[in-house]
Amino acid sequence: MGIFSRMTDIINSNISALLDKAEDPQKMIRMIIQEMEETLVEVRSSSARVIADKKTATRRLERVKAEAAEWEAKAELAINKGREDLARAALLERQEAEEEVTAVEGELQALDDHLSHLNEEIGQLQAKLNDAKAKQKAVAMRHKSVENRLRVKRQIHREALDEAFGKFEHFERRMDNLESQVEAMDLGADVKGDLASEIDALANDDKINDELARLKERMAERQKS
Repeated sequence: MGIFSRMTDIINSNISALLDKAEDPQKMIRMIIQEMEETLVEVRSSSARVIADKKTATRRLERVKAEAAEWEAKAELAINKGREDLARAALLERQEAEEEVTAVEGELQALDDHLSHLNEEIGQLQAKLNDAKAKQKAVAMRHKSVENRLRVKRQIHREALDEAFGKFEHFERRMDNLESQVEAMDLGADVKGDLASEIDALANDDKINDELARLKERMAERQKS
């Protein structure tokens, strides 16, 4: 079962309403167009059969009219020859031929009416198909526009994130530099001197001690005197 089950369903359909209800408008419009094209092929095939039937009926009508005229001529000939009985029989044949002419003319009229109806349906269906194809282009353009807008928004969002991360990394680098300067100022504070420096320091201590002892001894002598 297609989107449309009958010709009248297509002609009376509201394509816009169908697209508004569809979860995937692009898929729906493709299905609608496919259904319309298949139906259009069927209707054109029916029209072709009607046209062929009309040509056959037209040839038959010409043949039956010729037969009626021929029987008319034969009836006249029989009368001229004094054969009224044959003329009567010929007129009966002509009458049957004329009745067939009437029947075939009626058949042709019905075929013309049917063909006219099919032609009208084809026109309506073609108009619907053109409308559907126009909407397909509009849906495609709208979809492309939405994709482009979404891509731009994603790009802007990504650039904003990149900028934020860049600023954060720059701040981290500044903090690293400041911490490094502080740590550099503390370098060597806990490092012991070399051996020579330590020995010199001991020598200085001995000198200080000697000077201190001398000073104490002199002060003691002053006190005694």
